[in-house]
Amino acid sequence: MSAPAATARGVVGASSAVAIDRRRRRSRAVRVSIVLAVLVVAVSAVSLTFGAAAVAPVDVLAALVGRADRLTSFVILDLRLPRLFAAVLVGACLGISGGLFQSVARNPLASPDIIGITTAASATGAVALVWFGVTGLALSGVVLAGTLVAAVLIYVLAWRNGVSGYRFVLVGIGFAAICAGLVSYVLTRADLRDVQQALVWITGSLNSIDDVSLAVLAVSAVVLVPAALLVGRPLAALGLGDDVAAGIGVRPERTRILSIAVGVGLAAVAVSVAGPIAFVALLAAPVARRLVGRGSLALVPAALVGALVLVVSDVVAQFAVPGVVFPVGVVTGIVGAPYLLWQLTRTNRIGRGG
Repeated sequence: MSAPAATARGVVGASSAVAIDRRRRRSRAVRVSIVLAVLVVAVSAVSLTFGAAAVAPVDVLAALVGRADRLTSFVILDLRLPRLFAAVLVGACLGISGGLFQSVARNPLASPDIIGITTAASATGAVALVWFGVTGLALSGVVLAGTLVAAVLIYVLAWRNGVSGYRFVLVGIGFAAICAGLVSYVLTRADLRDVQQALVWITGSLNSIDDVSLAVLAVSAVVLVPAALLVGRPLAALGLGDDVAAGIGVRPERTRILSIAVGVGLAAVAVSVAGPIAFVALLAAPVARRLVGRGSLALVPAALVGALVLVVSDVVAQFAVPGVVFPVGVVTGIVGAPYLLWQLTRTNRIGRGG
């Protein structure tokens, strides 16, 4: 056999192996997504039965199909279902946002709540809520605008002939400290009643979900989630280096900017509705990557993991202590803080700086 023929045969074999591996990973991602979706539905269904007025599963199903009595329908459809939808959508938005940021920075610590994105959103929201009395749809718009400005500042400050994941995280942590100081100043200068309202929102809570905020969240998710899946497709190529990515037709900086913009939008919308719920974005994406590997295939599982984490956390926040309803951010913080410490020690041990 001639050398050119052998070379051509080798190239064909390599291409075939890559295609088989891609199909195998896609098949695994589909199976994992189906399992996670079933878990989200199952946990959500069980959560609807809990509460001061316990509702049997059969009655929950009757309420969902419009065959329950008026009281049961009110409890399920007007009280519990909106909160459940908000938990699923907020968790999914935070999960995808974390996946995008960690893929862009190639750093497991680069989630919106670590690098200052959600802290900037909480600072903007606290100023708007406490000083100007902004609520509802206007609050969502203000938080989104403030978060986008913060993301631009972080990106510009982290830029040195490109964005290093390690520098991106450090700049974000510093920016988060500044925003946390601003939040503290706002709260110390505000009226006590405004402080109480702002503190619940800043901790992260689903207690005050209304129809307007839920509609804003749903519409934003319908727009931003497909956009995230679209801009996330070329992110895997960036892991090969900018030169290689450019050689296969990917524009590195354009891809980063678009991914960060969509990630900021998802985080900002989630924060504007439920406050800066801690650690969901940090947890969801690494779990998804362990299940399906890196790349855009992990974004859908990250969304489902985020939704599952937040639904379970909200059930614990409502019913773990009888008679006391905690903000859901308290539960995610208790779960997420040990994970963050573990991730910090692991990152330091293996020398992964981005």
